[in-house]
Amino acid sequence: MINRWVRFAVLQTLILLTTGKWVILAALAGVVVGIPVAAFLILLDAGTGVVRQWQWYFLLVPLGLFLSSFLVNWLAPDAQGHGTEKVIEALHEKEGMMRLRVIPVKMVATLITLILGGSAGKEGPSAQIGAGVASGVASLLRMTPIDRQRFVQCGISAGFSGVFGTPIAAALFAAEVLHIGRFSYNRFLPSLIASYSALMVTRALGVRHLSYTVPLEIETEIIMLLHMVGFGALLGLMAILLVSGLNRTEHLIGGIPLWKPLKGALAGLVLVGIVFLTGTTNYLGVGTGVVDAALDGQAFRGIAPFFKIITTSLTLGSGGSGGILGPIFFIGATSGNYWAQLLGQNVGMFSAIGMVAFLAAAANTPIAAIMMAMELFGVATGSYAAVACAVAYLVVGHVSVYPSQIIHQKKPFFMDLEVHQVEQVFDRRGISNLFRCFFRGYRDNPGRGLSLEGKTIEEESLGSGTTTDDRMDF
Repeated sequence: MINRWVRFAVLQTLILLTTGKWVILAALAGVVVGIPVAAFLILLDAGTGVVRQWQWYFLLVPLGLFLSSFLVNWLAPDAQGHGTEKVIEALHEKEGMMRLRVIPVKMVATLITLILGGSAGKEGPSAQIGAGVASGVASLLRMTPIDRQRFVQCGISAGFSGVFGTPIAAALFAAEVLHIGRFSYNRFLPSLIASYSALMVTRALGVRHLSYTVPLEIETEIIMLLHMVGFGALLGLMAILLVSGLNRTEHLIGGIPLWKPLKGALAGLVLVGIVFLTGTTNYLGVGTGVVDAALDGQAFRGIAPFFKIITTSLTLGSGGSGGILGPIFFIGATSGNYWAQLLGQNVGMFSAIGMVAFLAAAANTPIAAIMMAMELFGVATGSYAAVACAVAYLVVGHVSVYPSQIIHQKKPFFMDLEVHQVEQVFDRRGISNLFRCFFRGYRDNPGRGLSLEGKTIEEESLGSGTTTDDRMDF
């Protein structure tokens, strides 16, 4: 009996010490990440404000994409792309090790891209900057590989929170974004402490975060839930379109026999042409102004999300530096905006729900998206957004803007095919068999229980018979 109590006391003491250790380390991560993230955001706002005073600023986009691509290729190829994906890749493949050179290169390249009009977001660079700083501090403190990974994950949540001011959603995002079908419970507390710490630091340094008041207008709860199911399915399909656009544009530009910075300039010329074609600069930059207007109830045309997909794909595919969540919010908000116009619903409310539900689909982070809805728009709106988020997350399948996400448990449709050993052949007979199995409830094929896959989205795509060039990241 005494030995049992001694064992219990020792283990509980170690648990308390470990918890205290990570509260301190996570708070440290939030501080050391919050400072450079705040500097990045302040410089971005200041530079954008100066450049936007010139009516024809969009003519600078080719120069911006040229310089961004040149800097990244010359100094730190790890800084290319939309940031968060590189952090996920480093956590899965390099035990969280990231080169410190990435931090200034990513910051400068993203500032050039966004200030001069490239279409991208600011959260990816913030996450990569945060993760890079955290990796450097972890090396300085000589952390073990497991502790370094946890500390770098704190950098992701701190960067996310520093940009959006949603600490709980940021912590959930960091714990959820690495895998599909598995949540990193043991890393949630450090991520949460880092999020709050970074939020306080960025606010103290003068960063202003998003704040919205969205009216909740519903006819009946049943009708609203039906709307959410249909809207979520639409956003899942839109997310597939976004990922396909990103992949195919990158492949297309990669096949052009030009020096990479010149490809950036060429893509920039196309973006200038889009401005003249549409008569607006709405599809350039981060797009925060459009999102704000959509949430305030201003109506936008149905072509808005599609042009944002094009401009974002061209920016990131040609070597421009920036994040992907900014465009995701733009596409989701404008999709919800037009959907509400078609159905005669509240435009601001559907724009808000579209913004977070599209995040759930495109990034495979439904829990973080639901919490973001509650933090930004209130619990009432977030409760309905939860349905759209869940539907969009399932409809998108194994498609993601982060192809390095590891699939630990497949989503229902894919899981049914897997566990019931249904042969996936896509000729006429094979397709007929797939639908026959579905409508018969898979009775011809006995299930064998759940399984953990442990493959990245990219590996699953390559293993399914498609090539890197023509896949859509299923």
